[in-house]
Amino acid sequence: MKEVAVIGIGQTKIDEHWDKSLRDLAGDAALSALMDSGLEKVAALYVGNMMSGSANRQQHLGAYIADWIGLRGIEAIRLEAACSSGAASFRTAVMAVASGEVDSALVVGVEKMTDSPLQEVTAALATAADADWEAGQGLSFVALNALIMNRYMHEYGWKKEHFAPFAVNAHTNAIHNPFARFHEPATIENYLKAPMINDPINLMDASPVGDGAAAAVLLPLESLHNPSHKKIIKVAASAAATDSIAIHHRKDPLFLRAAYNSGKKAYDQAGLNPSDIDLFELHDAFSIMAALSLEANGFAERGQGPRLALDNEILPTGRIPIATRGGLKARGHPVGATGMYQIVEVVQQLRGEAFGTQVENARVGMSQNIGGSGSNIITHIFQLI
Repeated sequence: MKEVAVIGIGQTKIDEHWDKSLRDLAGDAALSALMDSGLEKVAALYVGNMMSGSANRQQHLGAYIADWIGLRGIEAIRLEAACSSGAASFRTAVMAVASGEVDSALVVGVEKMTDSPLQEVTAALATAADADWEAGQGLSFVALNALIMNRYMHEYGWKKEHFAPFAVNAHTNAIHNPFARFHEPATIENYLKAPMINDPINLMDASPVGDGAAAAVLLPLESLHNPSHKKIIKVAASAAATDSIAIHHRKDPLFLRAAYNSGKKAYDQAGLNPSDIDLFELHDAFSIMAALSLEANGFAERGQGPRLALDNEILPTGRIPIATRGGLKARGHPVGATGMYQIVEVVQQLRGEAFGTQVENARVGMSQNIGGSGSNIITHIFQLI
């Protein structure tokens, strides 16, 4: 298998893009990534998207986007893995390039959510849960995460306010990210006064939906002889794992087993361990997921995820920086695109381009994209070489 490098990245601002269609957003990010890479054409396009069929009445995104960006004729497919669709598409591209089946690949994660009524979006998101035993009983993803958070606080003795630093960190970092949806600072007071959505989850615990796209271009590492690629980012690991879709089918609902398994595979592939990771772009769709992700990936002991936030260890200057460009909480969460935003942001950090929140001397970064309530989790590790 060949080693793979990321040589180009692109993204759009996450917002309510009333003036842009699904293909406009995907095209903007894709063409930006191609321009950044110095390439005009690639052999294959992989598109990550969750809900274009319901939200945009448009399927068949591979050919749809390839045609739009002037790549008619190439291999092009869309992949869906709920909120982990972006990372699933990237992993597919990594395997295609590493195997030698294609000599170059473009990955685009795209989602346009705000054209649809909120009730329709909520219903579409719930299709990533168990249709019979969760969604069919009226449980939304907010409700599912509220159940987990309530149980977590009961088991480990944390109070609601102890989760505030996750949101404060995300919003503070997003101020410096021109592509983030929110640029307003947050305080603990803001957090405590935020409207309750589903007790104990309030508005400041939950990530916002939005429209956006992010993209990357991949090449075999051995093909990089162009001196313009001064900072080469290698894909050191790509791993995936699953768990039950329904939370009640899990032996331990407070442990992200798929995060642990995919993270362990990634560490083993890269020959690294948690202490080697300089930053971690985790899937903070809800504050409780941030805590559980830190624990599952070896950065905190079971039940101690909030302690890292309370001790400022998750800041860009801390032991394990997270949400360095705002995370899902403040950058935004256009679901099928989120995994690609995470990857683009890790590459920015390793290149030294994360202005305002740059992690000093960052050489190894990890991203982890979660589908469902922890049922499909994909982990990537990147290295500056």
